[in-house]
Amino acid sequence: MKIAIVTGGSNGIGRATALELGKRGIGVILTYNKYGDRADQVVKAIEQENKGVRAAALKLDLSQSESFGHFAEEVKKVLQQTWGRKKFDYLINNGGVGGSCLISELSDDYFDKIMKTNYRGPIFLTKQLVELMEDGGSIVNTTSSSKSQSFPGYSVYGSLKTALSVWTRYAAKELAPRRIRVNAVSPGPTHTNFGDGVMDKHPEFLKPLVEQTALGRMGSPDDLGKVIVNILSDDFSWMTAQDIEVSGGHLL
Repeated sequence: MKIAIVTGGSNGIGRATALELGKRGIGVILTYNKYGDRADQVVKAIEQENKGVRAAALKLDLSQSESFGHFAEEVKKVLQQTWGRKKFDYLINNGGVGGSCLISELSDDYFDKIMKTNYRGPIFLTKQLVELMEDGGSIVNTTSSSKSQSFPGYSVYGSLKTALSVWTRYAAKELAPRRIRVNAVSPGPTHTNFGDGVMDKHPEFLKPLVEQTALGRMGSPDDLGKVIVNILSDDFSWMTAQDIEVSGGHLL
């Protein structure tokens, strides 16, 4: 059985990805930061709905890279106890934080939160975990279509997602000798509780986003989860260093 680690697996795109992995018979270690109860619900759903598939949840704060060594030790324990394995196969760097902030209102705290969680976190977590990955494995990073747009308030978020996209290409080059593929997925507007549930708090924002989307609706977490899991699979074994936008043709 293949095994995947999904960061931010208790909500949104990460949750949908974890559930899709389970449907395809892949074991899952999902991480959470604040919502342990939601993570436990995902684990329960995976194991109850997919015969023989196991899952586990571990706490992880992506902004605290000094904790990643301890997290790796926890991963080793779970791999051995749950699957009798020493290594895993897939890493999905999905966890992150959002929230807009105009340049005129930028603060050190806002910048550091976005940078540590959305950029530094995935990089140093990958560094820590890649030694536990099987050769021939696969990594998918969640970036954002905002890296190619310029909506006010997202200058820091979009810039750091662009940086993660560029890092994806460098990581693919360095890990190629081990046949580990590294790709990225750039979600467009997706109806999740990201950004502290901004879409549900302000439903008036949804209509213009739908009107800007060629396929005529908002994206769902399931849309992204299916793409991510497919990219991990051997069907995409000849693709690496790519960042694919999955947005339904937003601003096409």
